[in-house]
Amino acid sequence: MTDPIPEPDQAEQDLRSVDEQIARVLQAAVRPRPVRVAISEAQGLLCAEEVVAEHALPGFDQAAVDGYAVRSVDVRIDGDEPVQLPVVGEIPAGSRQPRRLQPGQAVRVATGAPLPTLADAVVPTAFTDGHPAKVTIHRSVPSAAYVRRTGEDVQIGDVAVRQGDTIGAAQVGLLAAVGRSKVLVYPRPRVSIVSVGDELVDIDRTPSTGQVYDVNSYALAAAARDAGAEVSRVGIVPSDPKRLREVVEGRLLMSEVVVVAGGAGGTAGDEVQAALSDLGEIDMTRVGMHPGSAQGFGRLGPDSVPTFLIPANPMSALVVFEVLIRPLIRAARGTRNPHRRTVSARLLSPVSSTKGRRGYLRGQLLRDESTGEYLVQPLGTSGAHLLASLAEANCLVNVDEDLTEVPAGEQVKVTFLAQRG
Repeated sequence: MTDPIPEPDQAEQDLRSVDEQIARVLQAAVRPRPVRVAISEAQGLLCAEEVVAEHALPGFDQAAVDGYAVRSVDVRIDGDEPVQLPVVGEIPAGSRQPRRLQPGQAVRVATGAPLPTLADAVVPTAFTDGHPAKVTIHRSVPSAAYVRRTGEDVQIGDVAVRQGDTIGAAQVGLLAAVGRSKVLVYPRPRVSIVSVGDELVDIDRTPSTGQVYDVNSYALAAAARDAGAEVSRVGIVPSDPKRLREVVEGRLLMSEVVVVAGGAGGTAGDEVQAALSDLGEIDMTRVGMHPGSAQGFGRLGPDSVPTFLIPANPMSALVVFEVLIRPLIRAARGTRNPHRRTVSARLLSPVSSTKGRRGYLRGQLLRDESTGEYLVQPLGTSGAHLLASLAEANCLVNVDEDLTEVPAGEQVKVTFLAQRG
């Protein structure tokens, strides 16, 4: 389950650049049609509408603290002499009974309680003796002190949540606060993951001689979920052309992206391409990257669904996913920048790469606490098949196509992977 080693004449052929392949892939990104969902189901999705507030937030003048609602002119303290005011009532939070405050009076209020008419400030309980009938106030408060005014957060007609905003906990709370039970969102793109290979068995079976566990459908499904997709892990499909075509054709009707692992490289890749050829054109090419140079991409079915044929080797498959498929999923979600964050880091050990191909090598990204400099320790650079090293990595070290050796101490471009823990 490794990428085929290119013959010398094959390696000398022109390879499509990584940047050109990424551009081709991103041109195929199609955002799913918006759907209206309950706000409790909207978290993590992109808002597909401008949510305009039909109600002010807060909807009435209310106390920001427990205390006494007063007219600020009645609690002006000159010198050290406190002010005493009669307490003519109490207003709890949620009260719907209007109350009017007369000059020279105070009303006890709870946090969130509506202010009585004429009150323009709240004296916190801590500034008083807390007496329930005749309160002694030791500190002055200005007008509007400890009061949340009507529309202070959101005015009627304000945009509460903008189109394109990712809906997080705060946005869900704001939607609820302005009285919205549902919101229009872009749903997660549906991604189907298929593993092809007669040598594959599922993880609940014991492999016999010549068989291996199906790693790709599980690993790629997890990667697609991490990218924000709704994932269907189809699992293992035999290399029988008729069966493979039937499965992929069915997935095209219910997916925005289809990924076929084991569909690129060698005789198996040719057979997969032939089986799917009447569903649309698949561009089989070698991309100037390693691992994962051999790959295919096309738009299949009546809806021209982006479809990837990628190597069987799990390490290569995950790198191709990171470089090409993940950005497509993020673009389909409407993410403004579909690419992972990159930084420059200093190599702690030398690395080698293949001439003419951009290397994506596993690494652990560190940061010098004293200088803030990024440092990167390469991992498992001796082979493309070392899946265990990718599990330990938190970044990919990018080595330019024109470099074959990069010594320790040099600066390299590093792409963040998902954070662990």
